[in-house]
Amino acid sequence: MADNKIYTTITKLANDDKKMLAILVDPDKQDFACLNKTIANCNNADVDFIFVGGSLLTSGDLAKTVRFIKENSSIPVIIFPGSPNQISNYADGILFLSLISGRNPEFLIGNQVVAAPFVKKANLEVLSTGYMLVDGGTQTTASYVSNTNPLPYNKPEIAAVTALAGEYLGMNLIYIDGGSGAKKCISIEMVKQTKALISVPLLIGGGIRTSQAANEIYLAGADMLVIGNGAEENRSLITEISTVKNQLNKASVIKN
Repeated sequence: MADNKIYTTITKLANDDKKMLAILVDPDKQDFACLNKTIANCNNADVDFIFVGGSLLTSGDLAKTVRFIKENSSIPVIIFPGSPNQISNYADGILFLSLISGRNPEFLIGNQVVAAPFVKKANLEVLSTGYMLVDGGTQTTASYVSNTNPLPYNKPEIAAVTALAGEYLGMNLIYIDGGSGAKKCISIEMVKQTKALISVPLLIGGGIRTSQAANEIYLAGADMLVIGNGAEENRSLITEISTVKNQLNKASVIKN
């Protein structure tokens, strides 16, 4: 069984009030020429983690993508699986997701049962993650494929108590996501209320397309931001958000 190096890093940084940045790579959306540019940007911008995965994965090759990243970067690669077959032993870890915002048993526990022996065989570090989809202004592939309704955007209290339930069920991370192509970010109030209730690291993704939005979400309590489409549409965004992250982390050192 893999050690807990990634989880230890995440929790230590979160406990020290240090912000983190993960870039999400969807193998369906990036050929290797584009991926090489993304990796270079990540290497130069002090990115903490690279997530790899997608809700469908119809044309891309996850294993080849993970291997290519590992050959060109020392940044830890974590699988963000959209299905039980999205597993690669070339990765460093996997977000073992339970879709706690929905009521579809296949995505709460069914797919996890199917995937578990393959994850064990791959010897990946397992990061138990309570995954929550929030209405980001458009129907996402994730909500369609999972046949679940996302949490209402304007009901931060529902998200907060759902996250708390996930923590009480033993989830080590909480990941609130607007989904791929979300038109708006997770609300500041939702981030604040959720962070106030839980004690595990909080990841926020979906709809983050500016450094200003990233700064506001970090300040509201997010421990890690996950940037996907925004980085694909604007390659300078990785550097811009990393700059925000580093400035906040420097301020945290001075404050403490």
